[in-house]
Amino acid sequence: MSLFRDDGVVLRTQKLGEADRIITILTRGHGRVRAVARGVRRTKSKFGARLEPFSHVDVQFFARGSELVGRGLPLCTQSETIAPYGGGIVTDYGRYTAGTAMLETAERFTDHEGEPAVQQYLLLVGGLRTLARGEHEPHLILDAFLLRSLAVNGYAPSFDDCARCGLPGPNRFFSVAAGGVVCGDCRVPGSVVPSAEAVALLSALLTGDWEAADACEARHVREGSGLVSAYLHWHLERGLRSLRYVEK
Repeated sequence: MSLFRDDGVVLRTQKLGEADRIITILTRGHGRVRAVARGVRRTKSKFGARLEPFSHVDVQFFARGSELVGRGLPLCTQSETIAPYGGGIVTDYGRYTAGTAMLETAERFTDHEGEPAVQQYLLLVGGLRTLARGEHEPHLILDAFLLRSLAVNGYAPSFDDCARCGLPGPNRFFSVAAGGVVCGDCRVPGSVVPSAEAVALLSALLTGDWEAADACEARHVREGSGLVSAYLHWHLERGLRSLRYVEK
């Protein structure tokens, strides 16, 4: 029997029995972990409200054996709130739908339980913090999070040099299969010709140039979101269920 302590973000919860829940958490040190939280659905539960989606928490796990992720689910025996991001997210539809898509993305990119994914964890914490504070439009925060999630997982798109031959940009064509913008010689079937403003927006979101991103026109934002969605769909091999509800 072993005790483990880590901090993480609650991705989702599932009912278990009459009073328990299975909590899925993306932790700093152990990656994605599923654990059973006993009695948290009872009205008198002391820490049930802390284990809700969007919550950044310090948790203690009790597991059989020397590994946190093993044959059976560990128990979540204690929880302390680090930052209740849900309070600033669930009261606004735009923030809530964007935040839900961020949680689903983080879970999809950490499909192997127990494997540390520190960059994805830090990216999620920072994204939820920005979303809860309302510093930028929710759909812009979401697109930035999606692009950076792709980047930290090895799928960074190119928005300037040709993704195939490296020809210095700007390049006109965009191909999700090729990995971003491509030149005329490397153009492949299915390539599209996005506006220069939409490509510049995506580059700004990837690099963190929020001044340029916030000043972008709505039509270019919508165009850019479509490219991000298609690129994410290609690399995840299926889309995110929550993206259909995101306001654009």
